[in-house]
Amino acid sequence: MIGISVLGSTGSIGTQTLDVLKEHSKSFSSGGFSAGVNIDLLAKQILEFSPQVVSIKNKEQLPMLRQKLGKKSVEILSGDEGNIAVATMPNTNRIVLATPGLPGIMPAIKAIRKKKTLALATKEVLVSAGSVVTAEARKNGVKILPIDSEHSAIFQCLQNRPIETVSRIFLTCSGGPFRGKKKKDLKKVTLEDALNHPSWKMGKKITVDSATLMNKGFEAIEAHWLFGVPLSKIKVIVHPQSVVHSAVEFVDGTIIAQIGPADMRLPIQYALFYPEERKPNKFKRFSFDDYPNVSFEHPDKKTFRCLDLAYQVGTQGGTLATALNAANDIAVEAFLEGKLEFHKIPEIIEETLLKHVNTSAPSLEEIFEVDKWARGEALALVAKN
Repeated sequence: MIGISVLGSTGSIGTQTLDVLKEHSKSFSSGGFSAGVNIDLLAKQILEFSPQVVSIKNKEQLPMLRQKLGKKSVEILSGDEGNIAVATMPNTNRIVLATPGLPGIMPAIKAIRKKKTLALATKEVLVSAGSVVTAEARKNGVKILPIDSEHSAIFQCLQNRPIETVSRIFLTCSGGPFRGKKKKDLKKVTLEDALNHPSWKMGKKITVDSATLMNKGFEAIEAHWLFGVPLSKIKVIVHPQSVVHSAVEFVDGTIIAQIGPADMRLPIQYALFYPEERKPNKFKRFSFDDYPNVSFEHPDKKTFRCLDLAYQVGTQGGTLATALNAANDIAVEAFLEGKLEFHKIPEIIEETLLKHVNTSAPSLEEIFEVDKWARGEALALVAKN
């Protein structure tokens, strides 16, 4: 059996990963789970899947979790050390990393050093520390398998073909809830509007990132690190129906695309079994009858400036990407809390970036320092607004 540990087990990707484990219970065993503060759901997951080790964000919640588990035996850890312990368990083969934000970086690196295959769903790991994480993976001969639907699609289209044969990568994008809107329209956006994604059900933060198109900018940077393709060859294409998950054009003009329903369990299953043959499941199937028309268009970078900012930053590289991610975190959080208007999110990010002095080849310590600095700068800018 393949031993699986899931970091971020109570989040959207985590719960869908457990759906895959349940569907293929004869192929997978549960090594460890880590979670944030959703103790009720974590307790249910422990009782159902019987992981050997779990980690929670706050150790103060340990008595509550123990009470909910009754006589169920499981080792409970907490904090960053707990996450790293779950990521490096000796009897696990594959680590699903769905922990949001920079706290996922150290578990990723520690897992790679222990020769664990990394199934990656946390964009910030490669956006903020792509040079460090991918260098560690090459050094240790570890495969980083993408779980995002778009990156999984690219991975499946490439099928280990030489990267020199790739002409362009087309990264598809639903366009979010404000597709077709102009700058003046974005000044009227409410939180409810921004959280009303047309294709996917996700957490609040990533849903707002999808509305600003920053999420797609992050995905472009992530694709650069995952596949070794320059950003100039990665093109974002708006595809509202969200059934073509991405495509690859080769030097002879052939384009191979991956098509399927908007179901994250499919790319998760692909990553968990890879490189084994595809396995049957009972998940929803795609039907051409449901999509008599599909369309494609170019994104409006003038209106959705976050996408343009991400491309500028990704092209320059270095710690600018770390500052981009940190400033975006703060700006989106402020919007979610009602402290910042939606249309001002890119303004906060750009002002933070303009104050940053880029380091082209940063160490991990420098990345964490820049992250802390950028969050402080962005917080100050939000306060002024």
